[in-house]
Amino acid sequence: MNPKKTTYSLLPSWLIRFDVFGLFEKDPFGNFLFIKRVLIFILGWFTYYRYTAVNKINIIGGEQLLELPDSGVLFLSNHQTYFADVIAFFHIFCAAKWGYKDTLSPPFYLFSPRARCYYVAAAETMKEGILPKLFSMGGAITIERSWRANGENVKRELDNSAQDRIGLGLGHGWVVSFPQGTTKPYAPVRKGTAHLIKEHNPIVIPVVINGFRRAFDKKGLRFKKRNTKLTVYFKPPMHFLPDESVESMVQRITKAIEQEAPSDGSAVVN
Repeated sequence: MNPKKTTYSLLPSWLIRFDVFGLFEKDPFGNFLFIKRVLIFILGWFTYYRYTAVNKINIIGGEQLLELPDSGVLFLSNHQTYFADVIAFFHIFCAAKWGYKDTLSPPFYLFSPRARCYYVAAAETMKEGILPKLFSMGGAITIERSWRANGENVKRELDNSAQDRIGLGLGHGWVVSFPQGTTKPYAPVRKGTAHLIKEHNPIVIPVVINGFRRAFDKKGLRFKKRNTKLTVYFKPPMHFLPDESVESMVQRITKAIEQEAPSDGSAVVN
C-alpha cells in the first residue's frame, strides 16, 4: 500500500494547505476530523483513569509505533471486550503521536489526538445505546457479520463492501481489526483478513492483549475487577509472500495473536 496519506476536505485542493487547524478536513466516510478530535478528547479524559488509576496498563513494543507511516497500517489483535480494548488502542495511538514510549502519562496527548484511527466493529454492536453510537462516530468501520448476529451463529450474505471501507480507512490512517470477529477466546481467524491483506498490502502489526476480560464486563463499559494488570503487546510487523495461501496466512496470524487453542483442551483465559 502507498504510505502517502490521503486528505479529504470541503475546501478546494489549492486552499487545503491554509486549513492549519483542520476545521474543514473530513475522513473518507464524511465525518469531520475536528469533531472527531473533540470526541476523542472528551472520551479520553473520561476513560484515562481506567487504564492508569483503577487498573494499570503495561504497553510493550510501543516504541515501534513512532516509526510507522501515518497511513496504511493494519493492527490485528485478539479481542476481549467490545469497547475497553478499542479505547486503550486510541489512548496508545494518540500518545505515540506525541512521542510517548510505552506509557500514557501524562495525558497531554489528548489535547491534539490522532484522529486518523479506525477500528472494525460489528454493525449491530454499534447500534445498542447512546455510548456505542458516540464510539462509532469516533472511528468505527462497521460491517455486517455473515456468521454471527445477536449472539447466535447465522448464515447470511457476505458484506462485500466491508473490504472497500476498510481499504478507505487504511488509505487515510491506522486501522485496528479483530480478525476472530468475536470476544470468545481461541475462535478461528476469519479468512477475510487474509484477503484484505492480499488486496491492500498494508503494514501488519500483530497485537496481543491480556487482562481486559478480567477487568471489565463484556462490553467494556463497567468495571468487573479493579487493580488488574492490562497488557498490550505490539509485535514486530508480519511479512507475507504475494503467492502465500490464505490458509497459511490465517495460521500465521492465529499464532501471532496467540490464539492457537491448546492441544490438551485446556485454556488460560486472561
